[in-house]
Amino acid sequence: MPSIAIVGAGPGMGLAIARTFGSRGYDVALIARNRAKLDDLVGRLTAEGITAAAFPADVRDHGALTQALKDAASRFGGIDVLEHSPAPSIASVNLTSPSQTSPSDVQGWIDFLLYSAITATQAVLPAMREAGAGTLLFTNGAGSVDPIPMLGNVNPAQAALRNWVLNLHKELAGTGIQAAHVAIGVWIGAGGPPEIPTAEAEDIAPLYWDLHTQRDEAERVFTA
Repeated sequence: MPSIAIVGAGPGMGLAIARTFGSRGYDVALIARNRAKLDDLVGRLTAEGITAAAFPADVRDHGALTQALKDAASRFGGIDVLEHSPAPSIASVNLTSPSQTSPSDVQGWIDFLLYSAITATQAVLPAMREAGAGTLLFTNGAGSVDPIPMLGNVNPAQAALRNWVLNLHKELAGTGIQAAHVAIGVWIGAGGPPEIPTAEAEDIAPLYWDLHTQRDEAERVFTA
């Protein structure tokens, strides 16, 4: 069976993407820091007839993330699709305006978004190159495309990730491997600020299947 590894899996986009691919016959590897939350997601997917397994790792720990993806590849006989979408808890987020941003305010986001994406890609790309097939999908905020002053420390890291993914897409053209960037410009689910448009994860997840199957786009931007 083909497989998808979801880095930063959670009950929102991660679960929706897992269901989108799992319902089409893909085995699902879930990677995130919290074992208990991963086990809950595995249980929910299993109850829906989707084969899934948990591989705990902090995305900022490059060695642990690499090992988790290697373990997932061993468990499922390879990784056909990598989806990267780590997201911190809202309570842990520190935001600064551009003029009040220090290098240290950006560094943590670079580690969390860009370096983890590079690490995950290095873990799966060699096997994809050997097979001449594979898909690499990276989730980001729409501030990567159109920055927002309140996200002055987050947007530079998001933009760096977007730049790297679009460049990776160019590099891999003609190899059979698809790399694409998804920029989400809505609040996912309930509980967001009243001025921000919202959408359900289930409404966004089909974009990932389209990028995987159509294989001709470097980017999709989702807005309400």
